[in-house]
Amino acid sequence: MSSPPPGAPFVARRLAVAACLVAAPHAYAQNAPADEQVLQSVEVKADWLGPATPEQVRTYSGARSVVSEEQLHERGALNVEDALRVVPGVHVLDETGTGILPNISVRGLNPLRSERAQILLDGYPIAIGPYSNIGLSLFPITMASVESIDVVRGGAAVHYGPNNLGGVLNFVTRPIPGEFSQTLAQRVTVAEETGNMLSDTYYRAGGFLNDDLGLQLQANTLRGDGSREHSSTKVNNFILDGIYFADARNEIRAQLQYYEVDADLPGALSPAAYRDDRTQSQRPNDGFDADMLRGTLTWVFTPSADTQFEWRNFAHDADRTFFFGQNLSGTGNAFDPALPETHVADSPRLFKVYGTEPRLSHRIGRHTFTLGARYVKEEVQFDVNRTALATGAYSAVRAWDFDTDAVAVYASDTMRFLDDRLAITPGLRYEDVRMDFHDERSGAAGDNHAEEVLPGLTVGYQTTDRVFLFTNAQRSLVPVQTAQATRDGDVANETAWNYEVGARFDPRPDVSTQATLFRIDYEDQIQFNAGAARFENLGETRLEGAELQAIWEVGANTRLSATYTYLDTEQLNGPNAGKQLQNAPHHRVSLTADHTLGPWAFSGSASYAAESYSDAANTRKETANGSAGRLPDYVVVNARIGRELKLGQGLDATIGLAVNNLFDEEYYFRGVDVSPVGRVPGPGRSFILEGQLNF
Repeated sequence: MSSPPPGAPFVARRLAVAACLVAAPHAYAQNAPADEQVLQSVEVKADWLGPATPEQVRTYSGARSVVSEEQLHERGALNVEDALRVVPGVHVLDETGTGILPNISVRGLNPLRSERAQILLDGYPIAIGPYSNIGLSLFPITMASVESIDVVRGGAAVHYGPNNLGGVLNFVTRPIPGEFSQTLAQRVTVAEETGNMLSDTYYRAGGFLNDDLGLQLQANTLRGDGSREHSSTKVNNFILDGIYFADARNEIRAQLQYYEVDADLPGALSPAAYRDDRTQSQRPNDGFDADMLRGTLTWVFTPSADTQFEWRNFAHDADRTFFFGQNLSGTGNAFDPALPETHVADSPRLFKVYGTEPRLSHRIGRHTFTLGARYVKEEVQFDVNRTALATGAYSAVRAWDFDTDAVAVYASDTMRFLDDRLAITPGLRYEDVRMDFHDERSGAAGDNHAEEVLPGLTVGYQTTDRVFLFTNAQRSLVPVQTAQATRDGDVANETAWNYEVGARFDPRPDVSTQATLFRIDYEDQIQFNAGAARFENLGETRLEGAELQAIWEVGANTRLSATYTYLDTEQLNGPNAGKQLQNAPHHRVSLTADHTLGPWAFSGSASYAAESYSDAANTRKETANGSAGRLPDYVVVNARIGRELKLGQGLDATIGLAVNNLFDEEYYFRGVDVSPVGRVPGPGRSFILEGQLNF
């Protein structure tokens, strides 16, 4: 009999524990009779969310969805937009067609730069400034390295903050396998209208060197062009993972990542140019250049099944620059794509960030206490320079420095009743954020101080073996951002309440459903007005709606799923009182089907988004330059066919062919960031050929 691979005893034990963990933390007893199943106590975990497993989601006290590795692979997700289409409440806009700058919205919150949700990579924040620059103007994630996406829309604000009003999205990279293995994958995407090609190459090698130490290297590169002109893209993403089991109580995890991107940005089009040819670009000088070196280090100490201590540390050194054209002749909007550009600006941002977060979970009787604290230090250089195209004269326009110190302390107590079927968790988070500002050119200085107490309450109740009920209420904070700190007007810190009530119901063993009602009450919502090029305080706003999801396992080989999101938004005061929020469609629907036939796999998905507005004033008739106006509804259909190949001698392969936007639907949204005026086309029909070899 052969011996187990190195690391197998430790990995197997931890996977077995993780598979049954839930946030309470409890697991559903599978060995009890159907009418007597109860929640059992298991090992306490310091991580509130725990692993993104079906068991974890089943008894989580809030709306939560997981896009699994199988779903990502079988549906041939080209980018984040494709991956998240099927998640209720989530709306993604891809401004480049290559996935390097996704704009993610949750429950109608502003999608531009994904600035209204806490985005994590393996549990750590990826925002270039976790407190001062929450907008993801640098998105250091490539889909080939992602195993699953955990989308937590409610109930996590006390333990994960700030900026968690739209929930927490955790992108989970591929884990280190117990036995050494390698993966080589290649994907080529061809845009039908332009013939542009984008190559995506991925390589992974890793495993355990002995019973205690595991290492893994992932390398992902993108080369080529998106679906439009002026979209040349180069991305390098390298991730080195390590895990060390010092003994049965102590575990150390580390990750080192280097991400680099150099890309042309096609930008927005005037309405006339869009109608003439949506694949063209009117922004010949727009581009993006960035790199980030990230490191994380985690020590997990588990002295007993009742106690776990986790000390998390993270740091990154990042440099990102946008290049963008402007018309500074004094006629019209400086970013109007139809006007000739007189200047090209560059906006370098240098970030040095360090964070440390110890947290402890301990169970005493019916109580499980979680205590944590976090300190984050951010140093930011925020510059803008400009070149006159006529003369070549180069001048410094802006040289700002920001120093941010943020301290957070949080505590919660999960109390269990009714034979552990009922879990009630009150919690409290305290945030103290101090930002100092200095203008190197004028000598001006300023500061901003946010100090907030943020309470939360979650309740989960396993009423029967088929029904789980949940409700929660959480208060969230969005600190003032560097781009706002120097502006005139009331554009300071934002606070809001988030409420949920929902149920998961399995009417049959092969059918699972989830329904959630939600409401978000903003006290001071800040939004950028592209037409006026300024931030505006919309004051009190309300976002509410319903999310429905159903999954039907039709036999062993077929899976059908459907989601529906209804959203209603309203500005409650100010000049636009009674009007809707921007980029917040009333209805979103997604349908997916997956079927396997022997070695073959077939999948298809369709997603619908209703019309919406692109500005706070709800301008319906489009302006001449495309800065505002109604956004039409659209339907996007994707399809894929794949086949597994057994090559022998430990070699397995898969090949696939996919079509994205099968019916070549034309849709668009309004400009963003350095190209804020005009229409940004959604990607047209594209063909994807992919292959993967495991050995």
